[in-house]
Amino acid sequence: MTLPMPPLVDTSLEDPGWQAIGLPELAETAATSTLRHLGLDPARYEIALLGCDDDRIAALNASFRGKPAPTNVLSWPSQNRAPATPGAAPPHPSFDGDLLELGDVAIALGICKAEAEAARLPFPAHVCHLIVHGVLHLLGYDHMDEADADLMERTEIAILAGMGLHDPYGRAGAMTDEEDQ
Repeated sequence: MTLPMPPLVDTSLEDPGWQAIGLPELAETAATSTLRHLGLDPARYEIALLGCDDDRIAALNASFRGKPAPTNVLSWPSQNRAPATPGAAPPHPSFDGDLLELGDVAIALGICKAEAEAARLPFPAHVCHLIVHGVLHLLGYDHMDEADADLMERTEIAILAGMGLHDPYGRAGAMTDEEDQ
């Protein structure tokens, strides 16, 4: 008998509004698509996701980034996986046989809804983009300089295209101050 696989994403919903769009299922799909696109086996990893409100993410943003304002998504990698060379792809996480915790992601309901409405995007598609973005941060991608930002954006576009979703950078207004990370 084969036991069912545990989910890749352990989702906690602090804001019940996330249940209406099925955040746990969207997160599982987006995170799985991200790992598979990069040639990683989702069964080897785990991610914690917090679906919260704008007040909670503002408090987290203040505590961890010194920015006392809400943002769309935050991520906390379990370890620094950034490459030494700007514009280079991060190395794949090392795997020792146990599940590897990639880290934590938090996403805020109100600001994400407002961004989707402002950009005239379907809310679930925007949420998938932000989860892909957060998971890439857990894997060592960033947008601190132009070369890294270009790699991260191209990777996001390819992952989302594989999910049948639009290019989020072809339309204005899709991201907020999270890009200043």
